[in-house]
Amino acid sequence: MQLLFQLTRKLNPNKLRNKQIYLIRHGETEFNKQGLVQGSGVDSDLNELGQAQALAFYVHYQHIKFDKIYTSALKRTHQTVLPFVEKGVQWQPLTGLNEISWGVKEGRSVKAEDNMQHYYMLEAWRDGMLDIKVEGGESPLEVQARQQIALEHILAHEHEQTILICMHGRAIRIFLCLLLGISLQEMDKFEHSNVSLYVLNYTDGKYTIEVANNTVHLAPIKQQGQYA
Repeated sequence: MQLLFQLTRKLNPNKLRNKQIYLIRHGETEFNKQGLVQGSGVDSDLNELGQAQALAFYVHYQHIKFDKIYTSALKRTHQTVLPFVEKGVQWQPLTGLNEISWGVKEGRSVKAEDNMQHYYMLEAWRDGMLDIKVEGGESPLEVQARQQIALEHILAHEHEQTILICMHGRAIRIFLCLLLGISLQEMDKFEHSNVSLYVLNYTDGKYTIEVANNTVHLAPIKQQGQYA
């Protein structure tokens, strides 16, 4: 009987996925500001604007009772959610949520040649060639495979009903395809900017987007002239 009960729990998608997910990108770093390639191999800090963005998000959403915060294993996501963690919200970093690796291009400025290579790679991904990757980097399929493991861990904690996840630009696009059950060929339709917000709900057997790429919480920073 105990074994049957455990299997029933494992196969019950409604219990496992009955969560509201707040999904944000990390705040600005100097790599972002300077247009340098920043993937999973670059563990950069938030700059002054990024810290202001993180605080503005906290001020706007501090009333939300998050049961848990998940981030990647990179500092820029940790620092973005730090005000919530200092408030006492439980936090766990997962390497499966890390940004895609851009391999040999990480830490470099983007040159015209890089732009062309990147353009052709994105076109290949849109055409379904999702195993293509930069030398030394990751493909979208490889990123989604590790995200699947992270997502299973997140969904297995049934008591965590409202969660905040902080990730990275390309990783968010791949993760949204995973949550919504759609092809990775569609990932570029999900726009994002630093500390922009997606909110997803699980209804009628699937996740749906309630809020997409929202930045209303950053309005005070723009009004103060802190945005370029």
